[in-house]
Amino acid sequence: MEAAYVFRVAVRLDPPEAASVDPARFETTMELAASEPGAGGWLFFRDRLWRGEIGDEPAFRRLAEERLGIEDAANVEVAAADFRELRTDEAYLDALKDAIAADLDRFNADSVDEALRKYLGSSVHVRD
Repeated sequence: MEAAYVFRVAVRLDPPEAASVDPARFETTMELAASEPGAGGWLFFRDRLWRGEIGDEPAFRRLAEERLGIEDAANVEVAAADFRELRTDEAYLDALKDAIAADLDRFNADSVDEALRKYLGSSVHVRD
């Protein structure tokens, strides 16, 4: 089973006056491995996303800086972030659906499909 949350992030560089960069802002793709359904951290999608969008972008930008190892860099920041997709295989998606179904009340939804749409929107990409 494999899955990752895929984000587009904009990184801004603000070097001291002794140097300059062009462009000072660039975009890149960041992937965060998805935890195994039912394991610690598996509710990332519920806690961070809403209808396929990042729920709290400033908090997510701080998380992205941590994951990228730039949280303490004075002249580098994640300036923007957008959720792109949950990239997964069929086995992970099946396990995710089973874990959601086992505790559907946690998602305030009437069905697994509704829960997935609430948080991921239509941004689930299954690969072979």
